[in-house]
Amino acid sequence: MNNHKEQERAELHRAIWQIANDLRGSIDGWDFKQYVLGMLFYRFISENLTNYINKEEQKLHPEFNYANITDEAAEFGRTETLADKGFYILPSELFVNVRKKAPADSNLNETLTTVFNNIELSAKGSSSEEDLKGLFDDLDVNSNKLGATVERRNQQLVKLLEAIGQLKLGEYADNTIDAFGDAYEYLMAMYASNAGKSGGEYYTPQEVSELLAEITTVGKTEVNKVYDPCCGSGSLLLKFAKVLGKDNVRGGFYGQEINLTTYNLCRINMFLHDVNYEKFDIAHGDTLLDPKHWDDEPFDAIVSNPPYSIKWDGDSNPIMINDPRFSLAGVLAPKSKADLAFTLHMLKWLSTSGTAAIVEFPGVLYRGGAEGKIRKYLIDNNYVDAVIQLPPDLFFGTTIATCIVVLKKSKSDNKTLFIDASSSFVRGGNKNKLSEVNRQQVLEVFTKREDVEHFAKLVDNKLIGENDYNLSVSSYVEQKDTREVIDITVLNAQIEQIVTKQSKLRIAINEIVKEIEGNN
Repeated sequence: MNNHKEQERAELHRAIWQIANDLRGSIDGWDFKQYVLGMLFYRFISENLTNYINKEEQKLHPEFNYANITDEAAEFGRTETLADKGFYILPSELFVNVRKKAPADSNLNETLTTVFNNIELSAKGSSSEEDLKGLFDDLDVNSNKLGATVERRNQQLVKLLEAIGQLKLGEYADNTIDAFGDAYEYLMAMYASNAGKSGGEYYTPQEVSELLAEITTVGKTEVNKVYDPCCGSGSLLLKFAKVLGKDNVRGGFYGQEINLTTYNLCRINMFLHDVNYEKFDIAHGDTLLDPKHWDDEPFDAIVSNPPYSIKWDGDSNPIMINDPRFSLAGVLAPKSKADLAFTLHMLKWLSTSGTAAIVEFPGVLYRGGAEGKIRKYLIDNNYVDAVIQLPPDLFFGTTIATCIVVLKKSKSDNKTLFIDASSSFVRGGNKNKLSEVNRQQVLEVFTKREDVEHFAKLVDNKLIGENDYNLSVSSYVEQKDTREVIDITVLNAQIEQIVTKQSKLRIAINEIVKEIEGNN
């Protein structure tokens, strides 16, 4: 990235930080995020649509600007545009025009409510309806969180429209539009680190996301589609747009998310990264009890950072043991720890030639009972490609050292690669970070699939079985002994010298004491 771009980025981040500080006040940071992102989204789709229409019209009328024509005149383009973009916004309801009138609009809250409803309704009955439904639900312009009175709330909304309107997000045409996506990512990271536990669970650090996307695409220039069963705000999925390029994810981006607010954020995130509605399929619901993509063809790339050790129905739900995702393992993940249920779910959804990379809680690698039996099933069927131990304190909201479990259905050997990347980090602020060098080193070793002293070990599955199917990296990769080597003969000689010195000193002190006593 050139210097100019980096400078633009830093300015954008500064401006967003400023908005957050100016407008936060009474609103908790994590809640406030919805307002900033909601407005950012509103501005993005307004400009995205305007640019799309202008590009066509200006071929014939160079002076044409969609934002300046009447709503009546705009109705002519509705059907055709809707088919391409999945939504429609009349000129009077575009961000730029609402922003202009906002300071003098005493009913701004009602104006915005109508605009948001109309954008959502524009998709009704079309194939994009599900993708736009409820997208503005979290941008509640009548919430007391914005202020106690309508007047106060409208003042905050004017400020917000102004602040978002002033962000320099680049011209759509010169391809810096990723600034929208970048602004989003920055906001998420900022709030995750500030909100600690409450926010961090929705956010996987960029460097880890990138490593997961790279692991699942080694040797590939394209995949059919990518999937994350616990997709949060979608940042893992969107890393594929960066690693492979959007168009090389042929069938698009698929995910499921249980939390409604986060599900809305994920769909907004897709739009902000300019992934059009027909290129994503994000569903809302509980992946373990109600998976939404049963009927889709299996996925070439699966990445996920599922919630660690959460409760689930397990064997208290009689349907689960016959569920084809879990039945082959012959046992269900414990009710108090759903980790391996998510793992088996992903295995089921994985294509024959695909790769899944999952961030896991370290306990799944060695705990006994049902989890031990599930590991036996995975190893005996040769589904585990690699286990990578990550450094501690990488994630917001937790300091534990997580690991990445890589699954494949068609391996060329009967072995499992263990990589110990527990010391591969740099300290950044109050967290550890995977540097570019750290990430490349892990990726290189993962790709070569060979032993590296104190770092990687390729282990025969038979040996893992003999070791009780324990998958802890430390059981197979020998740590470097950093203790000092001590020569016992030299040490004894030193001790002898010290003892001699001590006794000489003692004699000398006794002499002095005697002398003092004698003088008295």
